[in-house]
Amino acid sequence: MRTPPLLVTSGEPAGIGPELCALAAAAMAPDARPLVLVGDHAMLSARARRVGVAAAWPAYDARAAAVPPVSVWHVPLVAPVTPGTPDPVNAEYVRTLLALASDACAIGAFSALVTAPVQKSTLLDAGIPFTGHTEFFAERTGTPRVVMMLTSGPEDDALRVALVTTHLALADVPRAITRVAVAETLAIVDAQLKRHFGIAAPRIAVCGLNPHAGEGGHLGREEIDVIAPVISEARAAGLDVSGPYPADTIFVPHHAQAHDAIVAMYHDQGLPVLKAASFGGGINVTLGLPYVRTSVDHGTALDLARDGAKIGGVDAGSLGAALALAARMSAPDA
Repeated sequence: MRTPPLLVTSGEPAGIGPELCALAAAAMAPDARPLVLVGDHAMLSARARRVGVAAAWPAYDARAAAVPPVSVWHVPLVAPVTPGTPDPVNAEYVRTLLALASDACAIGAFSALVTAPVQKSTLLDAGIPFTGHTEFFAERTGTPRVVMMLTSGPEDDALRVALVTTHLALADVPRAITRVAVAETLAIVDAQLKRHFGIAAPRIAVCGLNPHAGEGGHLGREEIDVIAPVISEARAAGLDVSGPYPADTIFVPHHAQAHDAIVAMYHDQGLPVLKAASFGGGINVTLGLPYVRTSVDHGTALDLARDGAKIGGVDAGSLGAALALAARMSAPDA
């Protein structure tokens, strides 16, 4: 029985997602898992030509006995697109891409989902509540908790940073750091590293919330009242978890390399470190969904999409890495 193809959403049509899809498709190895690109067929073909890719991609046919290396699941745009200029009129098109892709992956029609970046502000301007891909897919699948994890690459020794909270205002973070939230995050990270990354006994480091991990309670009590007790309970349950560590020391390479993943309390505690080390080649992974989902580590780059002279230099490295990791995580023997 053949492994289903990878599904790739092309993201914000005014951003660089369509060009990234074309470049990634052109760079595929002959024996790579087939790709199905989700988006407006004519728009994807036109944007492929901008980056020198001859896109003679057939329409995706779910009933076909064989799947071509690259095909397009056509979803029509609502309005014409000007690269670099998002239009809220097309926000429903973007939402539809994500909804169709999630539903198809949830029933096993595709082996994994890989997403190009979307423009959150455009969705919000159109009145569509949208915090991020991670939260959208969790709600769409009815998954009570998922974990956003970024990794510096598909390699076994990559830096991996998982988050207890994701797209929250900083003022809202402390009350979201609960024992349940931390415990569930640790359990998901441990289970998914075992299942999808082949790590038999994951070593997980946990950041404190406050500077110096609270300085013994002088700079906050979240470490004492919430994080440390959960770590103790996780260790008693057999997880190799340690901390809470000050975030300004656990990411020092000597310490980080001694762990398979680091759990940070909030978005900008952990991700700036990872992106500084691997931007353009990093991968965003959603742990805990009923299907494998990976994504790029960057945004829509509207300025590049707008500039015809610069678009030819767009680097599809992050999308290529996301595709490679999705294929690896969803391999039949994974």
